[in-house]
Amino acid sequence: MLNIILFFVIGVAALAAGYILRKQIAEKKTGDAETKAGQILEQAKKEAQGLRREAELEAKDLLYRMRQDFERQTQDRRQEIVNLEKRLTQKEENIDRRLNLLEGKEKDIEAKQHNLQKQEDGLKAKDAQLNSLIAEEKERLQKISSLSAEEAKQILLSRLNDELNVEKAVVIKRQEEELRAVADKKAREIISLAIQRCAAEHTVESTVSVVNLPSDEMKGRVIGREGRNIRAFEMATGVDVIIDDTPEAVSLSCFDTVRREVARISLEKLISDGRIHPGRIEEVVEKAKKEMDDKIREEGERAGFDAGVDGLHPEIIKLLGRLKYRTSFGQNALQHSKEVSYLLGVMASELGLDAKLARRIGLLHDIGKAVDHQVEGTHAKLGADLAKKYNEATEVIAAIEAHHEEAEPKSFYAVLAVAADAISAARPGARRETLETYIKRLDKLESIANVFKGVEKSFAIQAGREIRVIVQPEKISDSDAVNLSREIRKKIEEGMEYPGQIKVTVIRETRAIEYAK
Repeated sequence: MLNIILFFVIGVAALAAGYILRKQIAEKKTGDAETKAGQILEQAKKEAQGLRREAELEAKDLLYRMRQDFERQTQDRRQEIVNLEKRLTQKEENIDRRLNLLEGKEKDIEAKQHNLQKQEDGLKAKDAQLNSLIAEEKERLQKISSLSAEEAKQILLSRLNDELNVEKAVVIKRQEEELRAVADKKAREIISLAIQRCAAEHTVESTVSVVNLPSDEMKGRVIGREGRNIRAFEMATGVDVIIDDTPEAVSLSCFDTVRREVARISLEKLISDGRIHPGRIEEVVEKAKKEMDDKIREEGERAGFDAGVDGLHPEIIKLLGRLKYRTSFGQNALQHSKEVSYLLGVMASELGLDAKLARRIGLLHDIGKAVDHQVEGTHAKLGADLAKKYNEATEVIAAIEAHHEEAEPKSFYAVLAVAADAISAARPGARRETLETYIKRLDKLESIANVFKGVEKSFAIQAGREIRVIVQPEKISDSDAVNLSREIRKKIEEGMEYPGQIKVTVIRETRAIEYAK
Protein backbone atom coordinates (compact mmCIF):
# COMPACT_ATOMS: atom_id res chain seq x y z
CA MET A 1 0.00 0.00 0.00
CA LEU A 2 2.87 2.31 0.79
CA ASN A 3 4.51 1.36 -2.49
CA ILE A 4 1.43 2.25 -4.39
CA ILE A 5 1.17 5.61 -2.71
CA LEU A 6 4.87 6.17 -3.33
CA PHE A 7 4.52 5.20 -6.95
CA PHE A 8 1.54 7.48 -7.26
CA VAL A 9 3.39 10.39 -5.65
CA ILE A 10 6.36 9.80 -7.93
CA GLY A 11 4.08 9.71 -11.00
CA VAL A 12 2.37 12.91 -9.92
CA ALA A 13 5.77 14.55 -9.37
CA ALA A 14 6.96 13.28 -12.73
CA LEU A 15 3.89 14.66 -14.40
CA ALA A 16 4.33 17.97 -12.64
CA ALA A 17 8.01 18.08 -13.61
CA GLY A 18 7.15 17.22 -17.21
CA TYR A 19 4.52 19.84 -17.35
CA ILE A 20 6.89 22.46 -15.94
CA LEU A 21 9.61 21.35 -18.38
CA ARG A 22 7.28 21.46 -21.37
CA LYS A 23 6.03 24.84 -20.28
CA GLN A 24 9.58 26.17 -20.06
CA ILE A 25 10.40 24.70 -23.46
CA ALA A 26 7.23 26.19 -24.96
CA GLU A 27 7.98 29.56 -23.38
CA LYS A 28 11.53 29.40 -24.76
CA LYS A 29 10.27 28.51 -28.24
CA THR A 30 7.70 31.28 -28.01
CA GLY A 31 10.43 33.76 -27.01
CA ASP A 32 12.66 32.59 -29.87
CA ALA A 33 9.77 32.85 -32.29
CA GLU A 34 8.92 36.32 -31.07
CA THR A 35 12.58 37.33 -31.41
CA LYS A 36 12.80 35.90 -34.88
CA ALA A 37 9.50 37.51 -35.82
CA GLY A 38 10.81 40.81 -34.53
CA GLN A 39 13.99 40.41 -36.57
CA ILE A 40 12.00 39.50 -39.69
CA LEU A 41 9.71 42.44 -39.11
CA GLU A 42 12.66 44.75 -38.63
CA GLN A 43 14.31 43.42 -41.79
CA ALA A 44 11.04 43.77 -43.67
CA LYS A 45 10.77 47.36 -42.47
CA LYS A 46 14.34 48.04 -43.66
CA GLU A 47 13.66 46.41 -47.07
CA ALA A 48 10.41 48.33 -47.37
CA GLN A 49 12.26 51.57 -46.64
CA GLY A 50 14.93 50.66 -49.24
CA LEU A 51 12.27 49.84 -51.83
CA ARG A 52 10.48 53.07 -51.04
CA ARG A 53 13.71 55.02 -51.44
CA GLU A 54 14.40 53.27 -54.76
CA ALA A 55 10.86 53.92 -55.89
CA GLU A 56 11.19 57.57 -54.91
CA LEU A 57 14.52 57.84 -56.79
CA GLU A 58 13.05 56.14 -59.88
CA ALA A 59 10.01 58.37 -59.69
CA LYS A 60 12.24 61.46 -59.41
CA ASP A 61 14.39 60.26 -62.30
CA LEU A 62 11.32 59.52 -64.44
CA LEU A 63 9.87 62.89 -63.56
CA TYR A 64 13.17 64.55 -64.51
CA ARG A 65 13.31 62.76 -67.85
CA MET A 66 9.69 63.55 -68.56
CA ARG A 67 10.36 67.18 -67.73
CA GLN A 68 13.38 67.21 -70.08
CA ASP A 69 11.35 65.58 -72.88
CA PHE A 70 8.57 68.04 -72.34
CA GLU A 71 10.98 70.98 -72.41
CA ARG A 72 12.65 69.59 -75.57
CA GLN A 73 9.29 69.09 -77.29
CA THR A 74 8.24 72.54 -76.18
CA GLN A 75 11.48 74.01 -77.59
CA ASP A 76 10.99 72.14 -80.90
CA ARG A 77 7.40 73.35 -81.10
CA ARG A 78 8.54 76.89 -80.38
CA GLN A 79 11.23 76.62 -83.12
CA GLU A 80 8.65 75.24 -85.56
CA ILE A 81 6.33 78.08 -84.70
CA VAL A 82 9.17 80.59 -85.21
CA ASN A 83 10.05 79.03 -88.57
CA LEU A 84 6.42 78.99 -89.56
CA GLU A 85 6.09 82.63 -88.58
CA LYS A 86 9.19 83.45 -90.69
CA ARG A 87 7.76 81.61 -93.71
CA LEU A 88 4.42 83.32 -93.26
CA THR A 89 6.23 86.66 -93.02
CA GLN A 90 8.17 85.93 -96.21
CA LYS A 91 4.98 84.87 -97.99
CA GLU A 92 3.26 88.04 -96.82
CA GLU A 93 6.20 90.08 -98.08
CA ASN A 94 6.13 88.26 -101.44
CA ILE A 95 2.38 88.76 -101.70
CA ASP A 96 2.80 92.45 -100.86
CA ARG A 97 5.55 92.73 -103.44
CA ARG A 98 3.41 91.04 -106.08
CA LEU A 99 0.47 93.23 -105.16
CA ASN A 100 2.68 96.29 -105.56
CA LEU A 101 3.87 95.02 -108.96
CA LEU A 102 0.29 94.31 -110.03
CA GLU A 103 -0.80 97.74 -108.85
CA GLY A 104 2.10 99.28 -110.76
CA LYS A 105 1.17 97.33 -113.90
CA GLU A 106 -2.47 98.29 -113.50
CA LYS A 107 -1.45 101.94 -113.17
CA ASP A 108 0.74 101.64 -116.26
CA ILE A 109 -2.11 100.01 -118.18
CA GLU A 110 -4.52 102.72 -117.03
CA ALA A 111 -2.01 105.38 -118.03
CA LYS A 112 -1.53 103.76 -121.44
CA GLN A 113 -5.27 103.45 -121.91
CA HIS A 114 -5.66 107.08 -120.92
CA ASN A 115 -2.94 108.10 -123.40
CA LEU A 116 -4.54 105.97 -126.10
CA GLN A 117 -7.88 107.55 -125.41
CA LYS A 118 -6.29 110.98 -125.65
CA GLN A 119 -4.61 110.05 -128.91
CA GLU A 120 -7.88 108.64 -130.24
CA ASP A 121 -9.72 111.81 -129.27
CA GLY A 122 -6.98 113.90 -130.86
CA LEU A 123 -7.18 111.81 -134.06
CA LYS A 124 -10.93 112.19 -134.17
CA ALA A 125 -10.58 115.94 -133.74
CA LYS A 126 -7.91 116.09 -136.45
CA ASP A 127 -10.09 113.95 -138.71
CA ALA A 128 -13.03 116.27 -138.23
CA GLN A 129 -10.78 119.28 -138.81
CA LEU A 130 -9.35 117.68 -141.94
CA ASN A 131 -12.84 116.94 -143.29
CA SER A 132 -13.91 120.55 -142.72
CA LEU A 133 -10.71 121.81 -144.39
CA ILE A 134 -11.32 119.53 -147.38
CA ALA A 135 -14.88 120.82 -147.67
CA GLU A 136 -13.69 124.42 -147.46
CA GLU A 137 -10.96 123.71 -150.03
CA LYS A 138 -13.51 122.19 -152.40
CA GLU A 139 -15.75 125.27 -152.11
CA ARG A 140 -12.78 127.62 -152.62
CA LEU A 141 -11.61 125.67 -155.64
CA GLN A 142 -15.05 125.70 -157.16
CA LYS A 143 -15.29 129.51 -156.68
CA ILE A 144 -11.80 130.20 -158.03
CA SER A 145 -11.84 127.83 -160.99
CA SER A 146 -15.51 127.97 -161.80
CA LEU A 147 -15.35 124.18 -162.07
CA SER A 148 -17.65 121.55 -160.65
CA ALA A 149 -16.46 119.10 -158.07
CA GLU A 150 -16.41 116.31 -160.66
CA GLU A 151 -14.31 118.34 -163.13
CA ALA A 152 -11.86 119.35 -160.39
CA LYS A 153 -11.68 115.74 -159.31
CA GLN A 154 -10.77 114.64 -162.86
CA ILE A 155 -8.05 117.29 -163.14
CA LEU A 156 -6.64 116.33 -159.75
CA LEU A 157 -6.67 112.65 -160.61
CA SER A 158 -4.86 113.26 -163.88
CA ARG A 159 -2.17 115.27 -162.11
CA LEU A 160 -1.82 112.60 -159.44
CA ASN A 161 -1.63 109.96 -162.15
CA ASP A 162 1.23 111.82 -163.87
CA GLU A 163 3.10 112.24 -160.57
CA LEU A 164 2.55 108.58 -159.69
CA ASN A 165 3.84 107.48 -163.08
CA VAL A 166 7.04 109.45 -162.52
CA GLU A 167 7.47 108.07 -159.00
CA LYS A 168 6.61 104.59 -160.25
CA ALA A 169 9.33 104.78 -162.85
CA VAL A 170 11.83 105.93 -160.23
CA VAL A 171 10.80 103.13 -157.87
CA ILE A 172 10.93 100.53 -160.64
CA LYS A 173 14.41 101.67 -161.63
CA ARG A 174 15.59 101.57 -158.04
CA GLN A 175 14.07 98.11 -157.58
CA GLU A 176 15.73 96.90 -160.76
CA GLU A 177 19.12 98.13 -159.52
CA GLU A 178 18.60 96.48 -156.13
CA LEU A 179 17.42 93.25 -157.75
CA ARG A 180 20.42 93.28 -160.08
CA ALA A 181 22.75 93.69 -157.11
CA VAL A 182 20.96 90.96 -155.18
CA ALA A 183 20.96 88.71 -158.25
CA ASP A 184 24.72 89.19 -158.70
CA LYS A 185 25.28 88.39 -155.04
CA LYS A 186 22.99 85.34 -155.24
CA ALA A 187 24.74 84.17 -158.39
CA ARG A 188 28.12 84.40 -156.69
CA GLU A 189 26.77 82.52 -153.67
CA ILE A 190 25.31 79.77 -155.86
CA ILE A 191 28.53 79.42 -157.86
CA SER A 192 30.67 79.33 -154.71
CA LEU A 193 28.25 76.82 -153.16
CA ALA A 194 28.50 74.59 -156.23
CA ILE A 195 32.31 74.86 -156.15
CA GLN A 196 32.35 74.01 -152.44
CA ARG A 197 30.04 71.05 -152.89
CA CYS A 198 32.18 69.68 -155.71
CA ALA A 199 35.53 70.61 -154.10
CA ALA A 200 36.20 67.11 -152.78
CA GLU A 201 34.58 63.72 -152.49
CA HIS A 202 33.17 62.74 -149.14
CA THR A 203 32.43 59.08 -148.70
CA VAL A 204 29.76 58.59 -146.09
CA GLU A 205 30.68 55.49 -144.14
CA SER A 206 27.98 53.69 -142.20
CA THR A 207 28.24 50.92 -139.66
CA VAL A 208 27.16 48.23 -142.14
CA SER A 209 28.90 46.84 -145.22
CA VAL A 210 27.09 44.65 -147.76
CA VAL A 211 28.83 41.75 -149.52
CA ASN A 212 27.15 40.43 -152.66
CA LEU A 213 26.86 36.66 -153.11
CA PRO A 214 26.82 34.76 -156.40
CA SER A 215 23.72 32.85 -155.26
CA ASP A 216 21.53 32.27 -152.22
CA GLU A 217 23.04 28.79 -151.87
CA MET A 218 26.27 30.49 -150.76
CA LYS A 219 24.51 31.70 -147.58
CA GLY A 220 24.36 28.14 -146.31
CA ARG A 221 28.06 27.65 -146.98
CA VAL A 222 28.86 30.88 -145.15
CA ILE A 223 26.84 29.69 -142.15
CA GLY A 224 28.34 26.19 -142.20
CA ARG A 225 27.22 23.07 -140.42
CA GLU A 226 25.46 24.08 -137.19
CA GLY A 227 26.82 27.61 -137.74
CA ARG A 228 30.49 26.77 -137.20
CA ASN A 229 31.73 28.81 -140.19
CA ILE A 230 29.91 32.00 -139.25
CA ARG A 231 31.02 31.66 -135.60
CA ALA A 232 34.65 31.16 -136.66
CA PHE A 233 34.43 34.17 -139.01
CA GLU A 234 32.96 36.42 -136.29
CA MET A 235 35.59 35.29 -133.78
CA ALA A 236 38.43 35.92 -136.24
CA THR A 237 37.24 39.35 -137.49
CA GLY A 238 35.31 40.78 -134.53
CA VAL A 239 32.28 41.76 -136.64
CA ASP A 240 28.64 40.63 -136.68
CA VAL A 241 27.52 38.74 -139.79
CA ILE A 242 23.85 39.42 -140.56
CA ILE A 243 22.15 36.94 -142.87
CA ASP A 244 18.53 37.84 -143.55
CA ASP A 245 16.00 37.56 -146.37
CA THR A 246 17.89 39.98 -148.62
CA PRO A 247 18.56 38.00 -151.80
CA GLU A 248 22.19 37.28 -152.68
CA ALA A 249 23.62 39.59 -149.99
CA VAL A 250 25.22 39.35 -146.54
CA SER A 251 25.64 42.32 -144.19
CA LEU A 252 28.67 42.94 -141.95
CA SER A 253 28.05 45.15 -138.92
CA CYS A 254 30.78 46.72 -136.75
CA PHE A 255 31.50 50.20 -135.34
CA ASP A 256 35.20 49.84 -136.24
CA THR A 257 35.46 50.55 -139.97
CA VAL A 258 38.93 48.97 -140.24
CA ARG A 259 37.74 45.67 -138.79
CA ARG A 260 34.66 45.83 -141.01
CA GLU A 261 36.82 46.40 -144.09
CA VAL A 262 39.06 43.45 -143.13
CA ALA A 263 35.95 41.30 -142.76
CA ARG A 264 34.60 42.44 -146.14
CA ILE A 265 37.87 41.64 -147.93
CA SER A 266 38.11 38.26 -146.17
CA LEU A 267 34.53 37.26 -146.99
CA GLU A 268 34.90 38.25 -150.65
CA LYS A 269 38.06 36.17 -150.92
CA LEU A 270 36.40 33.17 -149.24
CA ILE A 271 33.39 33.43 -151.57
CA SER A 272 35.57 33.68 -154.68
CA ASP A 273 37.75 30.78 -153.48
CA GLY A 274 34.79 28.60 -152.50
CA ARG A 275 36.63 26.82 -149.67
CA ILE A 276 34.93 27.96 -146.47
CA HIS A 277 35.84 26.23 -143.21
CA PRO A 278 37.27 27.45 -139.86
CA GLY A 279 40.94 26.76 -140.74
CA ARG A 280 40.67 28.49 -144.10
CA ILE A 281 38.78 31.41 -142.52
CA GLU A 282 41.61 32.12 -140.05
CA GLU A 283 44.20 31.96 -142.83
CA VAL A 284 42.29 34.33 -145.12
CA VAL A 285 41.57 36.79 -142.29
CA GLU A 286 45.28 36.99 -141.42
CA LYS A 287 46.14 37.70 -145.05
CA ALA A 288 43.41 40.36 -145.22
CA LYS A 289 44.79 42.05 -142.09
CA LYS A 290 48.25 42.24 -143.65
CA GLU A 291 46.74 43.57 -146.84
CA MET A 292 44.78 46.14 -144.83
CA ASP A 293 47.93 47.25 -143.03
CA ASP A 294 49.64 47.81 -146.37
CA LYS A 295 46.63 49.72 -147.68
CA ILE A 296 46.53 51.91 -144.55
CA ARG A 297 50.24 52.69 -144.91
CA GLU A 298 49.76 53.55 -148.58
CA GLU A 299 46.84 55.87 -147.78
CA GLY A 300 48.93 57.65 -145.14
CA GLU A 301 51.85 58.08 -147.53
CA ARG A 302 49.52 59.36 -150.27
CA ALA A 303 47.94 61.86 -147.86
CA GLY A 304 51.37 63.19 -146.87
CA PHE A 305 52.39 63.44 -150.53
CA ASP A 306 49.14 65.23 -151.52
CA ALA A 307 49.52 67.73 -148.66
CA GLY A 308 53.23 68.30 -149.40
CA VAL A 309 54.30 67.07 -145.96
CA ASP A 310 57.40 64.90 -145.69
CA GLY A 311 59.56 63.40 -142.96
CA LEU A 312 56.62 61.82 -141.09
CA HIS A 313 57.26 59.01 -138.59
CA PRO A 314 56.13 55.58 -139.90
CA GLU A 315 53.64 55.24 -137.03
CA ILE A 316 52.21 58.69 -137.82
CA ILE A 317 51.79 57.56 -141.45
CA LYS A 318 49.83 54.48 -140.26
CA LEU A 319 47.59 56.62 -138.07
CA LEU A 320 46.94 58.97 -141.00
CA GLY A 321 45.94 55.99 -143.13
CA ARG A 322 43.48 54.84 -140.46
CA LEU A 323 41.73 58.21 -140.72
CA LYS A 324 40.47 57.15 -144.16
CA TYR A 325 38.19 54.71 -142.34
CA ARG A 326 37.03 57.26 -139.74
CA THR A 327 34.12 59.67 -140.25
CA SER A 328 32.70 62.54 -138.23
CA PHE A 329 29.07 63.50 -138.95
CA GLY A 330 29.49 61.82 -142.35
CA GLN A 331 32.70 63.75 -143.19
CA ASN A 332 35.74 61.58 -143.96
CA ALA A 333 38.45 62.36 -141.39
CA LEU A 334 41.40 61.97 -143.79
CA GLN A 335 39.79 64.12 -146.48
CA HIS A 336 38.97 66.71 -143.81
CA SER A 337 42.59 66.68 -142.61
CA LYS A 338 43.87 67.28 -146.16
CA GLU A 339 41.39 70.14 -146.63
CA VAL A 340 42.53 71.76 -143.39
CA SER A 341 46.14 71.31 -144.52
CA TYR A 342 45.43 73.11 -147.81
CA LEU A 343 43.53 75.93 -146.07
CA LEU A 344 46.23 76.39 -143.44
CA GLY A 345 48.93 76.53 -146.10
CA VAL A 346 47.06 79.21 -148.05
CA MET A 347 46.35 81.34 -144.98
CA ALA A 348 49.94 81.03 -143.72
CA SER A 349 51.28 82.09 -147.13
CA GLU A 350 49.00 85.15 -147.15
CA LEU A 351 50.25 86.13 -143.68
CA GLY A 352 53.92 85.56 -144.49
CA LEU A 353 54.24 82.48 -142.21
CA ASP A 354 55.83 79.09 -142.88
CA ALA A 355 53.35 77.42 -145.26
CA LYS A 356 55.06 74.01 -145.00
CA LEU A 357 54.77 73.98 -141.21
CA ALA A 358 51.15 75.11 -141.48
CA ARG A 359 50.28 72.27 -143.88
CA ARG A 360 51.95 69.80 -141.48
CA ILE A 361 49.79 71.10 -138.62
CA GLY A 362 46.65 70.87 -140.75
CA LEU A 363 47.36 67.32 -141.83
CA LEU A 364 48.07 66.11 -138.28
CA HIS A 365 45.50 68.18 -136.36
CA ASP A 366 42.95 65.29 -136.10
CA ILE A 367 45.48 62.45 -135.75
CA GLY A 368 44.02 61.67 -132.31
CA LYS A 369 40.78 60.46 -133.97
CA ALA A 370 42.67 57.37 -135.13
CA VAL A 371 42.92 56.14 -131.52
CA ASP A 372 40.15 57.98 -129.62
CA HIS A 373 37.92 54.87 -129.67
CA GLN A 374 40.72 52.86 -128.00
CA VAL A 375 42.21 55.39 -125.54
CA GLU A 376 40.38 57.62 -123.06
CA GLY A 377 40.53 61.36 -123.75
CA THR A 378 39.66 64.00 -126.34
CA HIS A 379 41.12 63.62 -129.81
CA ALA A 380 42.91 66.99 -129.53
CA LYS A 381 44.75 65.92 -126.37
CA LEU A 382 45.44 62.44 -127.76
CA GLY A 383 46.74 63.95 -131.00
CA ALA A 384 49.10 66.27 -129.11
CA ASP A 385 50.39 63.31 -127.07
CA LEU A 386 51.00 61.28 -130.24
CA ALA A 387 52.80 64.19 -131.92
CA LYS A 388 54.98 64.61 -128.84
CA LYS A 389 55.67 60.87 -128.72
CA TYR A 390 56.89 60.85 -132.34
CA ASN A 391 59.08 63.96 -131.95
CA GLU A 392 57.01 66.55 -133.84
CA ALA A 393 57.89 70.25 -133.49
CA THR A 394 56.64 72.26 -130.52
CA GLU A 395 54.45 74.46 -132.76
CA VAL A 396 52.79 71.35 -134.21
CA ILE A 397 52.04 69.88 -130.76
CA ALA A 398 50.67 73.17 -129.39
CA ALA A 399 48.47 73.80 -132.45
CA ILE A 400 47.02 70.24 -132.39
CA GLU A 401 46.17 70.60 -128.69
CA ALA A 402 44.53 74.01 -129.19
CA HIS A 403 42.62 73.46 -132.45
CA HIS A 404 39.36 72.88 -130.52
CA GLU A 405 40.20 75.65 -128.00
CA GLU A 406 40.75 73.09 -125.24
CA ALA A 407 44.12 74.77 -124.60
CA GLU A 408 45.30 78.36 -124.94
CA PRO A 409 46.61 79.11 -128.47
CA LYS A 410 50.35 79.79 -128.19
CA SER A 411 51.08 80.82 -131.78
CA PHE A 412 49.48 82.16 -134.96
CA TYR A 413 49.46 78.63 -136.31
CA ALA A 414 47.13 77.48 -133.50
CA VAL A 415 44.68 80.31 -134.27
CA LEU A 416 44.80 79.51 -137.98
CA ALA A 417 44.23 75.81 -137.19
CA VAL A 418 41.01 76.68 -135.32
CA ALA A 419 39.80 78.77 -138.26
CA ALA A 420 40.71 76.23 -140.96
CA ASP A 421 39.12 73.36 -139.02
CA ALA A 422 35.89 75.36 -138.64
CA ILE A 423 35.84 76.30 -142.35
CA SER A 424 36.30 72.71 -143.50
CA ALA A 425 33.70 71.33 -141.09
CA ALA A 426 31.07 74.05 -141.58
CA ARG A 427 31.12 74.46 -145.34
CA PRO A 428 27.90 73.35 -147.12
CA GLY A 429 27.84 69.66 -147.94
CA ALA A 430 30.74 68.75 -145.69
CA ARG A 431 28.79 67.08 -142.93
CA ARG A 432 25.69 64.98 -143.06
CA GLU A 433 22.58 66.09 -141.24
CA THR A 434 21.37 63.49 -138.73
CA LEU A 435 18.01 61.81 -139.37
CA GLU A 436 16.54 63.11 -136.11
CA THR A 437 17.47 66.73 -136.91
CA TYR A 438 16.15 66.32 -140.45
CA ILE A 439 12.75 65.04 -139.26
CA LYS A 440 12.47 67.78 -136.65
CA ARG A 441 13.20 70.41 -139.30
CA LEU A 442 10.45 69.06 -141.58
CA ASP A 443 7.95 68.92 -138.70
CA LYS A 444 8.78 72.49 -137.71
CA LEU A 445 8.43 73.65 -141.32
CA GLU A 446 4.91 72.18 -141.56
CA SER A 447 3.91 73.47 -138.11
CA ILE A 448 4.91 77.03 -139.08
CA ALA A 449 2.59 76.92 -142.10
CA ASN A 450 -0.30 75.28 -140.22
CA VAL A 451 -0.68 78.11 -137.70
CA PHE A 452 -1.92 80.58 -140.33
CA LYS A 453 -5.65 81.10 -140.66
CA GLY A 454 -7.26 79.44 -143.67
CA VAL A 455 -4.54 76.79 -144.12
CA GLU A 456 -6.05 73.34 -144.62
CA LYS A 457 -2.92 71.21 -145.06
CA SER A 458 0.80 71.67 -145.60
CA PHE A 459 3.42 69.28 -146.92
CA ALA A 460 7.21 69.61 -146.71
CA ILE A 461 8.70 68.06 -149.86
CA GLN A 462 11.97 67.97 -151.79
CA ALA A 463 13.91 67.05 -148.59
CA GLY A 464 12.66 70.22 -146.90
CA ARG A 465 13.57 72.54 -149.78
CA GLU A 466 9.91 73.23 -150.61
CA ILE A 467 6.68 73.48 -148.66
CA ARG A 468 3.30 73.26 -150.37
CA VAL A 469 0.42 74.89 -148.52
CA ILE A 470 -3.17 74.00 -149.45
CA VAL A 471 -5.65 76.67 -148.33
CA GLN A 472 -9.43 76.76 -147.97
CA PRO A 473 -10.74 78.63 -151.05
CA GLU A 474 -13.76 80.07 -149.21
CA LYS A 475 -11.47 81.77 -146.67
CA ILE A 476 -8.41 82.71 -148.76
CA SER A 477 -8.73 84.66 -152.01
CA ASP A 478 -6.14 84.77 -154.82
CA SER A 479 -4.68 88.04 -153.52
CA ASP A 480 -4.69 86.66 -149.97
CA ALA A 481 -2.71 83.63 -151.21
CA VAL A 482 0.08 85.93 -152.39
CA ASN A 483 0.21 87.67 -149.00
CA LEU A 484 0.04 84.32 -147.21
CA SER A 485 3.07 82.96 -149.09
CA ARG A 486 5.01 86.11 -148.17
CA GLU A 487 4.02 85.84 -144.48
CA ILE A 488 4.98 82.14 -144.33
CA ARG A 489 8.33 82.97 -145.94
CA LYS A 490 9.00 85.66 -143.31
CA LYS A 491 7.99 83.30 -140.50
CA ILE A 492 10.36 80.60 -141.80
CA GLU A 493 13.24 83.07 -142.11
CA GLU A 494 12.68 84.32 -138.55
CA GLY A 495 12.13 81.01 -136.78
CA MET A 496 14.28 78.41 -138.55
CA GLU A 497 17.84 77.58 -139.53
CA TYR A 498 18.18 75.67 -142.80
CA PRO A 499 20.68 75.05 -145.59
CA GLY A 500 20.12 76.73 -148.96
CA GLN A 501 16.63 78.09 -149.61
CA ILE A 502 13.04 76.94 -149.12
CA LYS A 503 10.34 77.44 -151.75
CA VAL A 504 6.88 78.33 -150.41
CA THR A 505 4.00 77.34 -152.72
CA VAL A 506 0.43 78.28 -151.78
CA ILE A 507 -2.25 76.30 -153.65
CA ARG A 508 -5.83 77.58 -153.81
CA GLU A 509 -8.20 75.20 -155.57
CA THR A 510 -11.93 75.57 -156.17
CA ARG A 511 -13.81 72.47 -157.29
CA ALA A 512 -17.31 72.32 -158.79
CA ILE A 513 -18.75 68.80 -158.62
CA GLU A 514 -22.05 67.53 -160.00
CA TYR A 515 -23.39 64.01 -160.48
CA ALA A 516 -25.38 62.93 -163.57
CA LYS A 517 -28.12 60.49 -162.56
